[in-house]
Amino acid sequence: MALTPLACILLLLSMQCYISTLAVILKTTNPKPWVNEFESIELSCMIESISTTNPRIEWKKIKMGEPSYVYFDKEIAGDLEKRAKIREPATLVILNATRADTADYRCEVTAPNDQKSFDEILISLTVRVKPVVPRCSVPKSVPVGKPAELHCLEDEGYPKSHYQWFRNKEEIPEDPKGSPKFFNSTYTLNGEMGTLKFSAVRKEDAGEYYCRARNEAGFSECGPQMMEVYDINIAGIILGVVVVVTVLLCITVGIFCAYKRGYFTSQKQMGNNYKAPAKGDGVDYVRTEDEGDFRHKSSFVI
Repeated sequence: MALTPLACILLLLSMQCYISTLAVILKTTNPKPWVNEFESIELSCMIESISTTNPRIEWKKIKMGEPSYVYFDKEIAGDLEKRAKIREPATLVILNATRADTADYRCEVTAPNDQKSFDEILISLTVRVKPVVPRCSVPKSVPVGKPAELHCLEDEGYPKSHYQWFRNKEEIPEDPKGSPKFFNSTYTLNGEMGTLKFSAVRKEDAGEYYCRARNEAGFSECGPQMMEVYDINIAGIILGVVVVVTVLLCITVGIFCAYKRGYFTSQKQMGNNYKAPAKGDGVDYVRTEDEGDFRHKSSFVI
């Protein structure tokens, strides 16, 4: 007896219902959840269909390609011990998430009495970490027309921080042409690297600067630092050079004059110029122990 099209549809539906009642099927409400550090998060693993009354439920953490148990034999284990619990039937609740919990988690359910006895679902968890206070570097003083660089960096936040610079509590736009106040400024702001570079500073660029590091978990700021901009005193520099040259010239002339007048003649040279008195006829001069003390003795010529 041939089946009508309606009968075929009903038969297929009934078979699908029968098969589904003999298969374990899992689903999740959020395959990619996120949470701020030190807050709680649920990794939902719901059993949509199952016949086995007491299935085996396991959770594995997969980091750097290496799986490890965090729920096995009805007990929390591994990295989540004393920090997680199971909410029936299979949802994993992390009570105090840390940055080390960022990983893939796999819920596995085994139902021996079902025709399809195994199913699993993968959940990727991201733990967001608020940035710490960034390290800021601001030059204390810069001459007008000279380049200057300001740096801002922190490496604890996750995801990676984006940086903002402020001058006198007003945010500096990434494009100076978009703001009337910064229109004439010649700077380049890199929000990814945290650098603020001036190609030629102006007097108007002086002020208190501070940086803010921000991501999805929050933000942190460094304290304000003053950058002064001063004019270069060309006349003062020239006068200073003239004074130094004059002093050096005076010293040179003084040394030359002193040498010509004999002030630098050595004592040894003066001693070498001494000449012993000439011997007279019939007189012998004998030098005593004391240098320069002479006595004579007579000699008679027969």
